[in-house]
Amino acid sequence: MVYNEIAMSAKEKIYRGNSNVFADIGVAHPERVLARSQIMSRITEIIKDKGLTQKQTAELLGIPQSKVSCLMNGKLSMFSLDHLFELLNALDRDVEIIIKPKTKEEKFATTHVLLAASL
Repeated sequence: MVYNEIAMSAKEKIYRGNSNVFADIGVAHPERVLARSQIMSRITEIIKDKGLTQKQTAELLGIPQSKVSCLMNGKLSMFSLDHLFELLNALDRDVEIIIKPKTKEEKFATTHVLLAASL
């Protein structure tokens, strides 16, 4: 019976979130934070795909190895979008920004990152 009570309590604390965990936890500008997170994740994938060490990555990107560690560990506050774009360019990736009117169906304009497949 104690087991059932614990299970019931755990169920009561489970919440279904939306597609943006940053919005779920109340972060200011969650779409922008999600965009930075997605870009940082892609940069990490590129580094791993190239088989680079953190030291090699630091030399290539022109940043300290400690900052490469922050990048690969998702320290969002350490990197602006502008800096992330520079890092992508240093990794031979083009960055395209598309600005368009929101649709009539949307209540608010939003920010999204579309990640092209890695080649």
